[in-house]
Amino acid sequence: MGEIFAGLPWWVKWIAVPVIALVVFGGLIASVVGFVIGLLFKVLVFVALVGGLIYVVRKFTSSSSSRSDW
Repeated sequence: MGEIFAGLPWWVKWIAVPVIALVVFGGLIASVVGFVIGLLFKVLVFVALVGGLIYVVRKFTSSSSSRSDW
């Protein structure tokens, strides 16, 4: 692969080829990044909901047990 780029100017290797790759694979890259961000958001919402559920259940069970102590 290095022999292909050996005689070319630096801007072809470092500017033109990455720009062409972004144009060709840009939609694929964007969909993968969007999927990963969406998945992370869903995981975060899931963790927050489970944490809130655990907090509410512990709050009610501790208050009901303290009421039964009276």
